[in-house]
Amino acid sequence: MISIRRFGAFNRTLQHLARYKQILRVLFKYGFSDLVDHLHLDQYGLQMFNRKPREQAQIYRLSRPERLRMALEELGPTFIKLGQLLSVRPDIVPPDYLRELTKLQDNVPPFSYEEVRRIFYEECGLDPSQIFTSFNVEPVAAASISQVHHARLIVGTAANPEDEPPERKVVVKVQRPGLEKMVAVDVEILAWLAQLMEDHLEEVQGHRPTAIMHEFSRSLSREIDFTIELTNIQHFARQFAGCPDIYVPEVFPELSSARILVMEQIDGIKASDLERLRAAGHDLTLLAERGARLVMEQIFTHGFFHADPHPGNIFFLPGNVVCFIDFGQMGRLLFKDRESFIELIASIVSGDENRITSALLNMTVQLGKFDRDALSLDISDFMSRYLHLALGELEIGKIHWELLRLFSRHNMFLKPSLYLMLKALGTAEGVGLMLDSHIEMLSLAKPFIKKIRKQRLSPRRLAHEAAETSSQYLSLFRDLPAETRGVLAMLRQGKVRLELEHHGLRPLEKALYRIANKIAFAIVLAALIIGSSLVVLSGIKPKWHDIPIIGVVGFLLAGFMGFALLLSILRQSKGKV
Repeated sequence: MISIRRFGAFNRTLQHLARYKQILRVLFKYGFSDLVDHLHLDQYGLQMFNRKPREQAQIYRLSRPERLRMALEELGPTFIKLGQLLSVRPDIVPPDYLRELTKLQDNVPPFSYEEVRRIFYEECGLDPSQIFTSFNVEPVAAASISQVHHARLIVGTAANPEDEPPERKVVVKVQRPGLEKMVAVDVEILAWLAQLMEDHLEEVQGHRPTAIMHEFSRSLSREIDFTIELTNIQHFARQFAGCPDIYVPEVFPELSSARILVMEQIDGIKASDLERLRAAGHDLTLLAERGARLVMEQIFTHGFFHADPHPGNIFFLPGNVVCFIDFGQMGRLLFKDRESFIELIASIVSGDENRITSALLNMTVQLGKFDRDALSLDISDFMSRYLHLALGELEIGKIHWELLRLFSRHNMFLKPSLYLMLKALGTAEGVGLMLDSHIEMLSLAKPFIKKIRKQRLSPRRLAHEAAETSSQYLSLFRDLPAETRGVLAMLRQGKVRLELEHHGLRPLEKALYRIANKIAFAIVLAALIIGSSLVVLSGIKPKWHDIPIIGVVGFLLAGFMGFALLLSILRQSKGKV
């Protein structure tokens, strides 16, 4: 997993500084120089020297959301992935930015075959030609994380010694050179900027930028480690073993690594290619229902699901068989979280506002002051739009987006696993509606809803929960005397500590830090002036016009430092006015 260092002191390696300046240069280019002022970047001594961006008429004719999209695309993989994450968060991003972020392009020029060979030598110790019977040098697709090549691979032996050994068509996914290091640097810089946003921008503090960055870092680190995707595919295959409605591509672990993934090539039709599906004789209504049921089985039965089932990641094979690809983004869901979602849907259908409030509280994390009455009023307004609808008429995508907006107003944050679940259900619903405009997603979910509610009230489940609760109480009562004696002993020995957490002291801390820096700077300046004066008076050689050169250099350096200190004081005073 990509680690994020604490950014109290910025990690000022040459690599970080170079990338930092590159990021600033792109932001300036697209007209975001105001961020430097809003985030107080100048106090860290890392700002660009030219604080005014070049006037580029063609750039400034574009809207701010358009310029943001272009800047993210130019900054590369990490920023593109972050933009794609934010493009499905209406609780954080305004509508005009959402529309633009959905246009983010992940297509980049491919890297050379020599780089591919080098990666194979580093990972496997072999050239691709030594592993595959044929390997297409030109990639069939190239994106910001990796590129894909078609190849052929000998698998097993022929039944007849005189026959040619069997070959399999495979796809080889190769990670971009230097990607992990670049992503690690970018994530650290973004985490630092997120901390600055929480410190200086009140309007975004409620959205927890640092928490978003932590989750983004976790998701991206899993996506760029291909061994995780390989184990995801294997887990997914075991999950649906024996199911005739779904096909899971075969993977080749012995040929794969953290930067290479070899898997079976799927010769199917994409879910988005409706004309080819009809021409091939596929039943689109059946495909829509089957695909929706398979997604819901992943979520509600197994709790391990494909988190990005968009049309490009779903293929249909002969016999109306469904095949998912790209297992880099997977979600996991605890049974209690599945229960919370089922309770929410049941409460919406029944119109019980109190139950909806309780269900939402179970699904979210609340920060700061929380007004349950205000939440209930918003839920009442939310209910007025859905109370007259039957279960089959509810649209998961709409409910998802409206809930995110509601959460944003009340400083509530959906648990990451539940957010991925709602995103996956909404995406699958969109694919289903594309195949069959009459599909009712939640009607298809009825069997899964009934099964979970039945499991919740089953005697075995109730007995297990009762036994677990009893065990916890017994442990509590057993440990209580010893814990009490320990607290009393600490009180007698005066070892009890009271910890106080101060809020709002960060600006004072930073002001004191700046003052201390200026005082230290002034002391060094004074020492330099005094030292240069002593050198001049002593007449130390070499001299220039009968004045010691060392003294002249010292005075010039002191003059430069004094001027810099004066500019810093004037700039800070101007900022306060």
